[in-house]
Amino acid sequence: MQNVSKFQAITQCKCPKCRKGNVFQYPWIRLNKFSEMHKHCPVCGVRFEVEPGFFFGAMYISYAFSVATFIICGLATYLLGNNPEAWVYVTVVIVVVLLTFPSSFRYSRILMLHLFSGIDHEPDAVDKEVKHKN
Repeated sequence: MQNVSKFQAITQCKCPKCRKGNVFQYPWIRLNKFSEMHKHCPVCGVRFEVEPGFFFGAMYISYAFSVATFIICGLATYLLGNNPEAWVYVTVVIVVVLLTFPSSFRYSRILMLHLFSGIDHEPDAVDKEVKHKN
């Protein structure tokens, strides 16, 4: 089997332990269900919410994404719009934040899971779990 890097697992929203199972139940394009997560990895069975309220920490990551979005949108609007009126800045930022919200939500949770959960990658986690179930 092909070994998946940590970067690939993060960008593809995969489990931090086996790097094969999907963390989210539906593709992000399903806007009414983009936030629904599996409680356990469908491949290796690891529990994603390692402690109650674990994903509250993802709000800080999401905040960083929002600040970056504000700065990038503000600079782009300033440079491309030749310093337009304030309502143009506000409109651009609101539209971009609304369009990027599903991906910001998901990637803040994925980064929280991969960087701060304490779940280590085990390439043979699937094999161990299968043996454990039998």
